[in-house]
Amino acid sequence: MTSKTAPDTLRIAVAQLNPTVGDVVGNLAKARAARADAARQGADLVLFTELFISGYPPEDLVLKPAFLAACERAANELAKDTADGGPAVIIGTPLKRKSGTHNSILFADGGKVLGERYKVDLPNYGEFDEKRVFQAGPEIAGPFNFRGIRVGVPICEDIWGELGVCETLAESGAEILLVPNGSPYYRTKIDVRHQVVIKQVIETGLPMIYANQLGGQDELVFDGASFAINADKSLAFQMSQFEETVAVTTWKRNRDAESAQNGGGRGWTCSEGPMSRIPDREEADYRACLLGLRDYVNKNGFKNVVLGLSGGIDSAICAALAVDALGEERVRCVMMPYRYTSKDSLKDAEDCARALGCRYDIVPIAEPVEGFSHALTQLFEGTKEGITEENLQSRARGTILMAISNKFGSMVVTTGNKSEMSVGYATLYGDMNGGFNPIKDLYKMQVYALSRWRNSHVPPGALGPSGEVIPHNIIDKAPSAELRENQTDQDSLPPYPVLDDILECLVENEMGVDEIVKRGHDRATVARMENLLYIAEYKRRQAAPGVKITKKNFGRDRRYPITNRFRDRG
Repeated sequence: MTSKTAPDTLRIAVAQLNPTVGDVVGNLAKARAARADAARQGADLVLFTELFISGYPPEDLVLKPAFLAACERAANELAKDTADGGPAVIIGTPLKRKSGTHNSILFADGGKVLGERYKVDLPNYGEFDEKRVFQAGPEIAGPFNFRGIRVGVPICEDIWGELGVCETLAESGAEILLVPNGSPYYRTKIDVRHQVVIKQVIETGLPMIYANQLGGQDELVFDGASFAINADKSLAFQMSQFEETVAVTTWKRNRDAESAQNGGGRGWTCSEGPMSRIPDREEADYRACLLGLRDYVNKNGFKNVVLGLSGGIDSAICAALAVDALGEERVRCVMMPYRYTSKDSLKDAEDCARALGCRYDIVPIAEPVEGFSHALTQLFEGTKEGITEENLQSRARGTILMAISNKFGSMVVTTGNKSEMSVGYATLYGDMNGGFNPIKDLYKMQVYALSRWRNSHVPPGALGPSGEVIPHNIIDKAPSAELRENQTDQDSLPPYPVLDDILECLVENEMGVDEIVKRGHDRATVARMENLLYIAEYKRRQAAPGVKITKKNFGRDRRYPITNRFRDRG
């Protein structure tokens, strides 16, 4: 039963911040700045996100004793700060204990660590691999007593699984549930999170605050969008997506409601908090790609980027994303024409670079391509020209971009979309060269949709210009690699709307050939695309990392063997 002297108003700050994995000193500084901000706003308690001190996910870093020690020292330093009488803190950090290494939170107030809790339900699916490096909490610990209020703190997956963590906390007298999360973005993920929280609210009768990490970490993008659900299942507050912020929310206790529940202490309702707009599908996808690219470049210390600008849609949207993420002065675009490069492509590439305001260079590739061809004349004697000679063009371009990278320290942005990566329509050591690919998890038709969206919108925080930044001619013309005369992608692939639907069935939904054929697709085409998908696995293993947008990206989510003879014969 809650004490009658416990406060009836509680101001909880949600720190939706962008930590960097491994930057323990920097993350501590961010936490201190956020706590100071929350104090100025009159907060009683600051809720940070999952493993904030280490950054999430730390992966095998937590196997290093020195790293674990540094994280615990930093968390204890933050705990000491609470001696100033300001807000208490709940912050995530890995902790090494006799029971193992745990994904943990520390609760600190009055200059002391008053308790710690360990994640019980460790996710081990999709992009998550926590059972490899963490041990589950040995038991479901009860709520903390925070100034007379009983606060339950399940950690991320603890509210998603079926171990009854939230129900146990409610039965132990928790009045409100505060959840630190590291939940990566994929399309429609916000709706999924809301449903998970509503389910727990229904089962426990308790309000729940869901604090989510922000920022890019390799392939993953954490989109923030922290929120809370009241005990009556209404949305208590909604924080912004893709934006770093510290929001103070006000919670009021209704003692009449508490009395009606026989002293259960379940009368907390949010009376004040943000109600931010959530972006629609195209805006959210674009901003995820932007944030992922920006953080990968900046967190890894690159001063600028370079990419090949071909006059096609994929390189154009990558150029737009790069300028939006980094600013025009940090982006260099290079057109590398050959005999098959059309006048339209030359004009379109230049128009795109001019619209974006970034540096644009032209480096013809005739000499290196013909030099390679000459060197191979004797070896190739008696053979017909074909894909090998086409790939020499791509590899010459890849070599030039890597030379610019080496000379000037620029990271190469690679520009292949998910449709191409699925069926191997990409050249190893050629157009696949690069450090990061912002559109790696976007199918071709999604690239078109996002390009049209960007021409009509400037996303918040973007550094690029307004107006048409991707010329309409690039969007309207038939896509082509321009590696031979009059080539188009559809010479060897189905139309992209057909291809993308087949691939989504195969990759995201793991559908069988018979099921896909029932959707109206030609059986021979489906079987051919399935075969191309499997035999291109070796290329994808060597591809640059890229932003995860769909529920199942290549890499963390989908791990197929390279050596694989299975084919679905229906």
